[in-house]
Amino acid sequence: MLKKVLETIVTRYVVAALNLALIFINGKTLGIHGMGLAGVIYASANIVFLFNSVFCGNTIVYHMNRYPLRYVFWPAYVWAFAGSAIACGVMALTGMLPAGFGAEVYGLATLLSLVGIHSRVLLGKDRIKAFNATFMIQGGTLFFILLYVYYVTEKQDVEGYLWGVYLSNALAWLVSLLFLYPVCLRRGKKTQQPATRPSFFRLWRKMFAYGLWSSADNLTEGLTTRLNYFLLQRLSGYGQVGLLDAGTRISESVWHISRSVSSISYSQVAKTSDPEIQRQQTLRFFKWTYCALMLVTGMILLIPERVYTDYLFTAEFRSIRKVIGGLSAGIVMFGANNILSHYFIGTGKVKYSTACSCVGLLALLFSGCFLVPAQGVLGSAVSTSIAFSAMLLFSLTVFVRQTHTSLCELLPSKEDFAKLKLLITGKQIR
Repeated sequence: MLKKVLETIVTRYVVAALNLALIFINGKTLGIHGMGLAGVIYASANIVFLFNSVFCGNTIVYHMNRYPLRYVFWPAYVWAFAGSAIACGVMALTGMLPAGFGAEVYGLATLLSLVGIHSRVLLGKDRIKAFNATFMIQGGTLFFILLYVYYVTEKQDVEGYLWGVYLSNALAWLVSLLFLYPVCLRRGKKTQQPATRPSFFRLWRKMFAYGLWSSADNLTEGLTTRLNYFLLQRLSGYGQVGLLDAGTRISESVWHISRSVSSISYSQVAKTSDPEIQRQQTLRFFKWTYCALMLVTGMILLIPERVYTDYLFTAEFRSIRKVIGGLSAGIVMFGANNILSHYFIGTGKVKYSTACSCVGLLALLFSGCFLVPAQGVLGSAVSTSIAFSAMLLFSLTVFVRQTHTSLCELLPSKEDFAKLKLLITGKQIR
């Protein structure tokens, strides 16, 4: 299991390193205004993608181990197109869709959803190497494609950025489809299926019911992480969004730790029905994760601002270190909460994860109404940290009560580090 976790973390950090370098290239190439516009477009597509997870997300992993794959796969594919249209329409009516970029948001969101479907099937089949390769292609090739677009074709604008994002995701879709081909053909071991197999429509209703909670969770969580982009854009323009986006992406680079671990943790939790095993696995990953997050975030906070303004970005990005500082506490909180959230999803208690995201969104709206108008981009960063802290507090409260976990068990102990050492050396532990 540790090998899978480490492979996933290494893969994500290779991509993270390339994306981090790309942030600096985008900052110099697009400028603070162009980076803000690109950030809002991508945030809009990501919100649509999260809406699509009602059929294209964790419901795939949950149900594909219980029913034939074709029953699960095709509803997700149809929804990728239909759901994107519905979500874009709602965003257009509410004024959240960037003016003049509706088609681009729809196309990008659909591509993200299709790649997400393939990735979830590979994860559900425990094809971790293929899952990681898909992620590597989706995120890693963007760096090289944009270098070509910016400096060979000399298309140094937001349109050039969008072309790069389209091409990298299209390539990931194609390669992941090739990975899926032998998986779909191989019969392998039969999954545990009910004595009476449900009809297509009955299973789709079950997928929708499970996915609705998960989608509401993902969508609310996505709004919590990116709604400030839209609030700040209306109050201060794309330039301040560009500053927030740069600081956010640098800070969020540490989330590759928690996202890598939570993907494996969710897969393991979903495969067992023993509550104590689920609890112990979650606790172990939770403690290791927040320790790692605090360490890496602390290292980022030590970087002087002149490194950003003189070398990595331009003078336009003054105060970026304050943005990172305002986000830092929330970054650790959210990453740690990601482990608990996947515990709730993996045990079928999706409503708690959804409620947690709703708590975060309400905290963001309440604090943002006061802090963003008064403090601008710094207030936006601080309100995000407040929202993430509220999410973790809610999740911990529910987890402790549901699993009868003592508060002392949430703190790392010598035994935890001893187990980590055993895993690193390749020895088995209970």
